[in-house]
Amino acid sequence: MVDHPADSPTEHAATPTSAQVAAELAVALGRVARRLRQASPDLELTHSQRSALALLDREGPSTTAALARAELVRPQSMRLTVGALESQGLVARAPDPTDGRQAVMSVTELGRRTLAGVRADKRGWLTRAIDEELDETERRTLADAVALLERLVHR
Repeated sequence: MVDHPADSPTEHAATPTSAQVAAELAVALGRVARRLRQASPDLELTHSQRSALALLDREGPSTTAALARAELVRPQSMRLTVGALESQGLVARAPDPTDGRQAVMSVTELGRRTLAGVRADKRGWLTRAIDEELDETERRTLADAVALLERLVHR
C-alpha cells in the first residue's frame, strides 16, 4: 500500500454531509471513468462510439433514433456515430422488419470482439491498480462501496 499525503478531507473530519460526499464521489467517479477510457489507447473509438456499441451489445438491435434517445443525443449525432461504427465493420445495418423506412443496427462479430477487448483492458487496468494500491482491508471497503453504489443506482 502506498501512503497518500493528499487524502480526502472525509477521511479525517467528522461525518461528512451527503452533499460533500456527493461532490467528492462525482469527481472521483469522473477520474475513474477517464482512466478506464484510457485503458485501451490503441483502439480508435470515441467515447460516443464505445457507448453506442456497448448499448447495442447489451440491448440488442435498435434503430438510430432509439439509440439517440437512449444515449441522450440528437439523432443527427447518433447517425454520425453509427456511420463510423458501420464503416469499421463493428455494426451492421438491416431493414427494420416493422417499418421499411428505417434501418436496424446490430453488433457484428468484430464489434463483439472489439468490445470484449475494451472490457478486458479496463478490467486489467483496474485489477492492477487495486492489486498495487490496496491492502486486504481496503479491498473489502471498496467492495462494500461498490455494493452501496449499486444500491444508489438502482433505487
